[in-house]
Amino acid sequence: MPVEFTILPERGLVVVRYSGNVAIEDTLAATKAYLSHPEYSAGQKQLVDMSGITGFEKDHVQFMKMQAEKAERLANSGLQSLVVYIAPTAISQDMSAMFVRSWADVDAVVPLVQHTEAEALGLLGQSEKSIDILLATLAK
Repeated sequence: MPVEFTILPERGLVVVRYSGNVAIEDTLAATKAYLSHPEYSAGQKQLVDMSGITGFEKDHVQFMKMQAEKAERLANSGLQSLVVYIAPTAISQDMSAMFVRSWADVDAVVPLVQHTEAEALGLLGQSEKSIDILLATLAK
């Protein structure tokens, strides 16, 4: 699956990992699954790892439609969510830039882009230096 997520309710955080060639439908499916998950909570911080992306669908009309739907849900929550994208490669930076631009007029989302996992985790108040370490410490 090109988009997977893990909710860490005790940290108020969801970790999203993209891999391979990503279609807009992949993001839509993951978003719907996340929003219907029993551990979903409005206002959860999001760590979005785009380092595994090899390509992505560049249908800007469909992308903006998807983001508008997501923005409406988030705006209706009355809470603000910090979203930190990890984008170390040119392709991941292109994709994260699309997401950041789409949130420009949405007060409910604060998007930031970082090049490393450690930087992104630090912005989210996590002491671990990598996502694998974060997930491993929670599995204990």
